[in-house]
Amino acid sequence: MTARKGNKPVQKKIDLSLYVITDRLLSRGRPPMAVAAKAIAGGATCIQLREKDAAVTSRELFALAEKLRALTREKGVALIINDRLDIALAVGADGVHLGRDDLPLAVARRLLPPGMILGASAGDPRQSRRAQAAGAAYLGTGAVFGTSTKPDAGAAIGLAALNAVCRSVEIPVVGIGGITAANAGRVIAAGAAGAAVISSVVGAADVTAAAREIALQVKTALARRNTGGNI
Repeated sequence: MTARKGNKPVQKKIDLSLYVITDRLLSRGRPPMAVAAKAIAGGATCIQLREKDAAVTSRELFALAEKLRALTREKGVALIINDRLDIALAVGADGVHLGRDDLPLAVARRLLPPGMILGASAGDPRQSRRAQAAGAAYLGTGAVFGTSTKPDAGAAIGLAALNAVCRSVEIPVVGIGGITAANAGRVIAAGAAGAAVISSVVGAADVTAAAREIALQVKTALARRNTGGNI
């Protein structure tokens, strides 16, 4: 029997500290499976399969997601599918992440198995509270520092706005947008549970080394925050 809190199903907890998002257009010609494996070797705790190439068919996306599901299950890492609830369900992913233009969160939550994770994008406290009320288990917030990776991300919101989102909800928040090893610690200090990265890892010459460096900064910042230290 699935545990419930009030009238809401309790979704499984995952480690969001280094949330790596795939992007075949930025990965220097390397296949998503290879990039994901290298990122996990460097300390990625969650992989999000994000596919924006319109030439990739649903069948091809399913095949890739199925392989990633096997890899992440073997390595003990969470797999989140971006946008495609159908693919997430088909491969038994840990969850699905939906943007503000995707399927409404409340509808998605009704369609998902009780323990499956629902992630959502939110840019301010009002959107964040609405997403939490609709059943989101975590939020992706940004672009924190600005990014050219996601053309629809808008202007940078900054660390103060990220902190406002973190304080407005009870669910974990992951910062995204322009995050590197040089600023990942500041994202955690602002209250985020983790750092979501695309180009700084999947576009790096050495994916494993890039992931390892960011993972170290995130881990250090989380430890300092949990012990009351300063970054």
